Amino acid sequence: MRYYLTILFLAAFCSFTHAQSRYGANDTLVVPFVVYEGDTLPYAQLDMVMVFGEMTAAQRKAKQKWTRLRNAVYVTYPYAKKAGYIINDVNRNLVSIKDAGARKKYLSSREKELKKEFTAPLTALSVYQGKVLMKLINRETRNSCYNLVKEFRGGFSARFWQTIAWVFGSSLKQDYDPKGEDADMELIVLEVARMYGHAE
Repeated sequence: MRYYLTILFLAAFCSFTHAQSRYGANDTLVVPFVVYEGDTLPYAQLDMVMVFGEMTAAQRKAKQKWTRLRNAVYVTYPYAKKAGYIINDVNRNLVSIKDAGARKKYLSSREKELKKEFTAPLTALSVYQGKVLMKLINRETRNSCYNLVKEFRGGFSARFWQTIAWVFGSSLKQDYDPKGEDADMELIVLEVARMYGHAE
């Protein structure tokens, strides 16, 4: 009887040690966890998945509008920046020129400079790009193109060019409203300015 008990004990012990070898330290996986409402739950962070839906007609139209504006700003910003520099420089110098004849001569020389610098590239702009350029010149000079033309060429010339602009659906008297209707343009201008290294 003792012999059989010994064999039974050895069999149980071997079975136990075999189970330990199969389900011992290696059967426990350490994983991150969270405690949710008193329960401890395994936690895993899934890879980010980008989900794209088909754009609506309104979204496509908005994207096209943004892209057109962005392209126009990229094309016209360098001209607006250069023109703004020249015009602001003219206004600073005019303060010290009191004689009417000297002012006229000075304005004539600076006008020739502007024409030489901008006539060729600006004639290649589209009507839409021209509108954007006038907005940007207003931004750089804090003055409308109408007032600038009036200052350089006189009231009759300003009214004439305002009429031409009106025929093409534009206006020399456009203001620049960076927090209103021109907010999108302002965002793009700041983007382009960073690219050119200009502090805005």
